[in-house]
Amino acid sequence: MAMMVKTTSGVTGKCYPKAMPYRAPGSPQKKRKGFLSGKPIRYYRPTGSPAIRTLIDEGFQAFNAARLGESCRIFTDKMLKKDHDTTIALTIAGALTPAGLGGCIISMMERGLIDFIISTGANLYHDLHYALNFTLRRGSPFVDDRVLYEEGVIRIYDVLFPAQVLLDTDRFIRDFLVTSGFDGPISTSELHYALGRHLLEEKPGCAEYSVVASAAKCGVPIFTSSPGDSSIGMNVAYHELINGSRLMIDPNKDVNEVCSIILAAEKNGCVILGGGSPKNFYLQGQPTLWEVYNIPKGGNDFFIQITTDSVVWGGLSGATPAEAVSWGKVNPGVLPDTCVTYCDSTIAFPLFCEYAVGHKNGKRKRKGLVHKRGEMLTALEKEARIQTAKLARKAKKR
Repeated sequence: MAMMVKTTSGVTGKCYPKAMPYRAPGSPQKKRKGFLSGKPIRYYRPTGSPAIRTLIDEGFQAFNAARLGESCRIFTDKMLKKDHDTTIALTIAGALTPAGLGGCIISMMERGLIDFIISTGANLYHDLHYALNFTLRRGSPFVDDRVLYEEGVIRIYDVLFPAQVLLDTDRFIRDFLVTSGFDGPISTSELHYALGRHLLEEKPGCAEYSVVASAAKCGVPIFTSSPGDSSIGMNVAYHELINGSRLMIDPNKDVNEVCSIILAAEKNGCVILGGGSPKNFYLQGQPTLWEVYNIPKGGNDFFIQITTDSVVWGGLSGATPAEAVSWGKVNPGVLPDTCVTYCDSTIAFPLFCEYAVGHKNGKRKRKGLVHKRGEMLTALEKEARIQTAKLARKAKKR
């Protein structure tokens, strides 16, 4: 209620009490006015639809429709060609798991079509909601967020869910960290693998609905390029501050693990959704090898990106494979085996996966890279020391 007060200038006016939140987040005071009445968002699983393949091959004939078709054919006819034995990275930026795209990623992992993942932490955190059987719902982006706040509803564009989902997911992560036994520096792939194994034990069957759990089951390493930039990282910070834990996410370990995977591969290829930090964290592996460790790998052999970002703004997410050639990130001889599709990933990626699953090369033996971490790192260190010694000998002769 406003009160009438006299200011120092003698003018009488209304004084309103300072606006203060009257609830703890996640504790709505009233009924949620139907915001959470939309259909649940499910993890869509591609089936290899022949109709989708026909549409892409015959109907998508020009502009970015044709680029999507080109990306599909580069992936299936070349990257997945059996005598190429390509090690394939999927990088994920943007809110894709809340939008239901986790099912496509799970199917690709199960079929051996993705060998490792680099994702924003947010995608992995929101994936946990599905593993824990919480519900995210279809909604509208045209709602009053002030009302949502009062009602205890979280919005990711047109995805809506109760704020309590965040609190309960945070609690699960903190409990896992306490029981994990981690008390020193680890890579994000180690953290995510352990979290996935914990999910499989605590929530049997959740691999059907969780990228993190399915990755652990399939032996697919998951890295996060900026681990502090997500709710998982926020809870790791809590674990240190409140529990006195010495658990640390060591980015050096991540850099070397990714480099060891790239070095061990016969051929390297990537599917980039969006761009951002996950894109560069993967692509920088090639310059790390030649520029820092003096190990010339030659650049990526295949490059596919689905993005809405344009090259003209100079941002990383819009950088083309041609630009990446100058950095040694992409082999200059393979530009015909690269493609950028300018489209929303939530549209293009399910179509891409449908095409791949239905292709004759749509299933491969899984590489199980998460179980080869030690041997790959040993090989990287051995080769790096050899090249360092060579450089030292050359320097002495000058």
